[in-house]
Amino acid sequence: MPRHSSARRRAASLRRVSVLVGLGISGWLLCAGIAQAADLGARLAKLAPDADPHVISMAVSAVHCAEKHGQPDADRLAVIDYSKPSTKRRLWVFKLSKPQLLFKEWVAHGSATGGNKATHFSNKPGSHASSLGLFRTLASYHGRHGLSLRLKGLEPGINDNAYKRAIVIHSAKYATPAFIHRVGRMGRSWGCPAVRPAIIEPLVNSLKDGQYVFAYYPKPSWIKHSEYLHCSAS
Repeated sequence: MPRHSSARRRAASLRRVSVLVGLGISGWLLCAGIAQAADLGARLAKLAPDADPHVISMAVSAVHCAEKHGQPDADRLAVIDYSKPSTKRRLWVFKLSKPQLLFKEWVAHGSATGGNKATHFSNKPGSHASSLGLFRTLASYHGRHGLSLRLKGLEPGINDNAYKRAIVIHSAKYATPAFIHRVGRMGRSWGCPAVRPAIIEPLVNSLKDGQYVFAYYPKPSWIKHSEYLHCSAS
């Protein structure tokens, strides 16, 4: 009897060790993923010295969170920093697999979002305001603005009406340096991130079909409650 009891105790101990080792491996993998995201964010920030490294880091963390919770992997990330005035280049597009800066561009915001500087954001249809947060790109198409790229907002209550609102990346003559020089600021859209016509085709081709777009502004309520900025293991 003592032998059997000793064997059972050893077996139970081995099972506990196995469970703990499994948890340790899972925790290590989670930490490794976070560390890899931080490393990628730092590498992208070096490629775009005019960008705020904190914003780039937030964008990469949001993408890491989305992919960890079931979104398909992507190899392109566009970051828009609406805290910068429209007269500055505030759109960066990165390749992720072999980190590379593909575009550094001007981008317009919505007419209800502000003049030269953005101040107001909305998810409401008809608001003519830009939206914040993480988006996935869908298919490209030709519409009233020529070649355009549909966006799907991933954040409930923040940007999930983007498709319904027809928030797309498109080109506009008011999104050019010449317009800025003439008017003193970039023109404004109805909420779409509009870019200059000369780069719309390569930009759309680099971002279409399931890539990421991250739009930032230091809005406390969004930063505090965004599911993608405060990721937890499922």
